[in-house]
Amino acid sequence: MDLVDEFLKTLNINKNETLIVAVSYGPDSMALLHHLNKFYSENKIICAHVHHNHRKESDCEAKMLEEYCKNNNIIFEMMKIKSYKNDKFTEVEAREKRYKYFEELLKKYNSKYLFTAHHGDDLIETVLMKIVRGSTLRGYSGINLISQRDNYFIVRPLLYMTKDQILSYCSENNINYAVDKSNNDTVYTRNRYRKNVLPLLKMENKNVHQKFIEFSKELEKYDSFVSKVTSKVYKKCVVNNEIIISSLINEDDLIIDKVIRKYLFDNYKDNIGKITKKHTDFIKNMILSNKPFILFSMPDNKTIIKDYNKIYFDNNKYYNNYCYKFDGSIKLDNGYILKKIDVLENTTNYITSLDSKEISLPLYIRNKKDGDIIEVLGLNGTKKVKDIFINEKISRNLRDKYPLVVDSKNNVIWIPGIKKSKYDKSKHGKYDIIIKYYKEENDESK
Repeated sequence: MDLVDEFLKTLNINKNETLIVAVSYGPDSMALLHHLNKFYSENKIICAHVHHNHRKESDCEAKMLEEYCKNNNIIFEMMKIKSYKNDKFTEVEAREKRYKYFEELLKKYNSKYLFTAHHGDDLIETVLMKIVRGSTLRGYSGINLISQRDNYFIVRPLLYMTKDQILSYCSENNINYAVDKSNNDTVYTRNRYRKNVLPLLKMENKNVHQKFIEFSKELEKYDSFVSKVTSKVYKKCVVNNEIIISSLINEDDLIIDKVIRKYLFDNYKDNIGKITKKHTDFIKNMILSNKPFILFSMPDNKTIIKDYNKIYFDNNKYYNNYCYKFDGSIKLDNGYILKKIDVLENTTNYITSLDSKEISLPLYIRNKKDGDIIEVLGLNGTKKVKDIFINEKISRNLRDKYPLVVDSKNNVIWIPGIKKSKYDKSKHGKYDIIIKYYKEENDESK
């Protein structure tokens, strides 16, 4: 335990701090609980036990653990899982429930330290599995000695010890524990590594777990540096939850990858496990592609879109059809206002002047429909509204919502801010209707 103690000293935990210790009643967590109770003798120790309601031995183990805590002046807390989804136990769901409970205890006792009993052998197994399966730079580092969460730290001091050392510690200190028989079942991947790979590594170096700790720390340093750079780039190139391609495209390849992963994490959060390398690779190809518009289906029925210089998630908010009768003033969802005014202020595309005798009143404000055309001012013939949007590089997420002014015969009279029709009289002819298109917060014409 010497290396463990050296590590614990570096934490500089105040004696007034309450410590939460995750305890299963296995040898690892019992060794941890026993040692922390001695090392932090002046601190309040909370034993956090989760009854998984999965093995028949669990009731007995919980009682023995409670008795141990009572005899050693340790506060015992237990949560019994009542049921699982589809009445089927899974490690993933069990872990989610465990950590939710641990976080509840951390809040209850106003604690910022959660200790878990992961050991050196666990670290080796985890790193090897990550390498075989594929992971990120942070993932390849395996299990860290300390992991910081929003409001607390997860501390794993037993990473400095092997399983055999832990068993010896339990024997020397007469610590009772229970063994989960499933830990020997080779149907589980981790157990196969434990039985078949780990002994070979220990034959080469009995302290190989310490080399893995060094490896983990080194990767952590590199990841920390890359993360700092990524954070700076992310602030620059992700605006309003949209990736600005021009701000990212010239960055290092590694940084691009990290930005993509962070972007996906921010959008999926608790469901990030649904994201695979296939998804990150496709988004990267989107960024590098010369195609102006790309759609790609993502998990949870989401669609990610490349739209010229932006990449974003479609949340369907832009595709609701609308049609409003124009009664002289209307505030649009895009923050603009269409309003009748008395004086022609300028001849830009943000103001149109119309002759009521040449159009069919009333006027309506609606979004684009398939097949919409406009007789553009100064152009002989018609042009598709869709093509105008493309030529003007109007973002795809705005095209189907962009307001059009039409008359009662459905003729497109004006695309505000973009194109006027042949009906505009701003530079010639008589007019009796003037309409202005402007931002609400700035009542100045463009």
